[in-house]
Amino acid sequence: MSFRPTIIRQAVRRWAKQSDFTWRYMLNLGPTLSYSLNRGHLDSEAARVLVDLNRDGIAITSADMLLQSRPHYRELLETSHRLETEQGEEIGAARAMCQEGVADVQKPFLYCLLGASPRIDTRSIFARFALETPIGDIANAYFGMHSALSTYNIWHNFVTEHAPFQSQLWHRDPEDRYILKVFVCLSDVDDGAGPFTYARGTHPKGVVRQAPAYLHKDGATTRSDDSQMAAVVARERWLKGTGPVGTIIFADTRGYHKGGHSRERERLLYMAEFLSPLGGHGVPARGGVS
Repeated sequence: MSFRPTIIRQAVRRWAKQSDFTWRYMLNLGPTLSYSLNRGHLDSEAARVLVDLNRDGIAITSADMLLQSRPHYRELLETSHRLETEQGEEIGAARAMCQEGVADVQKPFLYCLLGASPRIDTRSIFARFALETPIGDIANAYFGMHSALSTYNIWHNFVTEHAPFQSQLWHRDPEDRYILKVFVCLSDVDDGAGPFTYARGTHPKGVVRQAPAYLHKDGATTRSDDSQMAAVVARERWLKGTGPVGTIIFADTRGYHKGGHSRERERLLYMAEFLSPLGGHGVPARGGVS
């Protein structure tokens, strides 16, 4: 009988992720120790974001408040809107397919301007924005280690009339013990644009431990509707990521969340994801880039 080292390593990682101690001091000991010796400084707004994030699993700020005069946000906004113009025909075709209600398509309501799985290019504005101070510093402080930028994209959500399904229902992301996503509104987002919505306190650092009932599973991921989620976390504890262009949302998506159910207007959103270094492949967040 032959052993399969890859399968064994995967099993060990799954086991180690069950405990904060084993995840941190077995899987990610090096990044944890290096961060403890070289912590980044957080200014007042970044520190407030971290407090909210640790307590609730979500924090909302803005480019003006958090980034002040740093140029990366303006470049991100301009580059994203240029891509929207350049890919106008492709976006129109994806919108038409969404309106036709094509079955068995993963997230037909979502068009990714950078492709389904973009390779991280540290020279691009999409990586430079995520790794700049203070965003990379907030990620590291939340993880308590030098984290890694694992992916990024620009999401264009289409208006749909159907009932919520797939990621439009309540769910938790599975990739790591902590999963920090950073969203930047590149268009105005209100209730009609399908805002990212989060059940506060359901993240690993939070106090909510009960899982809601669910409608069905997508693989290992459960999908719950609003009434099922409200039975665990009252609706007044849900936080919607609404706001004008430049609104920035930090959220640990190991907590329960939903989004993208645009009913009245389309939504344009930048997304960057941070994992622990051994939670997935990525680029180290070492406290920002110039």
